[in-house]
Amino acid sequence: MSKADIIFKEMCTDILENGFSSEGQKVRAVWEDGTPAHTIKKFCVVNRYDLSEEFPIMTLRGTNLKNAIDEILWIWQKKSNNINDLNSHIWDSWADETGSIGKAYGYQLQVKHKYDEGEFDQVDRVLYDLKHNPYSRRIMTNIYVHSDLHEMNLYPCAYSMTFNVTGRKLNGILNQRSQDILVANNWNVCQYAALIHMFAQVSGLEVGELVHVIADAHIYDRHIPLIKELLSREPYPAPKLVINPEVKDFYDFRVEDFVLENYQRGPQIKNIPVAV
Repeated sequence: MSKADIIFKEMCTDILENGFSSEGQKVRAVWEDGTPAHTIKKFCVVNRYDLSEEFPIMTLRGTNLKNAIDEILWIWQKKSNNINDLNSHIWDSWADETGSIGKAYGYQLQVKHKYDEGEFDQVDRVLYDLKHNPYSRRIMTNIYVHSDLHEMNLYPCAYSMTFNVTGRKLNGILNQRSQDILVANNWNVCQYAALIHMFAQVSGLEVGELVHVIADAHIYDRHIPLIKELLSREPYPAPKLVINPEVKDFYDFRVEDFVLENYQRGPQIKNIPVAV
């Protein structure tokens, strides 16, 4: 069975049984009917995925890998902050009339900085170091830039990646300040697992671990029955991720270069209420 499903089940069970409820507190988010959107949460959840063993996509229900990769390429490859460069509508609520989400996400990755070796943006600096200085302990990115927060339509949730090469294996730590577990957990896991696969392939490395650190891992009150439905399901074996081996440059990757073989999954959960 998929280890990603086991990790997800254990995390959700721990949150439901041992988490802290926001009932009685003033919360920012509300449901569409104006009711406060309360959560039950755990502080600092840490999940580890060995990408050399399997690709960590859930089978309890389907995750749309094509759209997830399209978004990660939008941020890391196109370095865009405009939804017109994205093929899905997941960011529409945060965009202005021009399609911009402000100085957020991809915008921060394309800002150039001066180094001894020259000028690089954050993505190009990572790619440079993975090829020329792979054992550096300084290979990281950060898009939570305080001086620009007032010009971001949404503060970054997944805000930092730290890359570390052990032997020939590329590992990564994803730091996330907050996560809606039902809506976003496996989506983000798949995105950054795919990113590590891409960086490893173009750098002549092998994939290692993805470590996902979530400061505020929460389940919304109206999501609890849906989470319990997922917990009642049995997972399938993990599918195999196949990436076009001909791609040698990160900027040449396209969504079509990623294929999941034998992806069995449970029925999708539809009409998930979203707090705003």
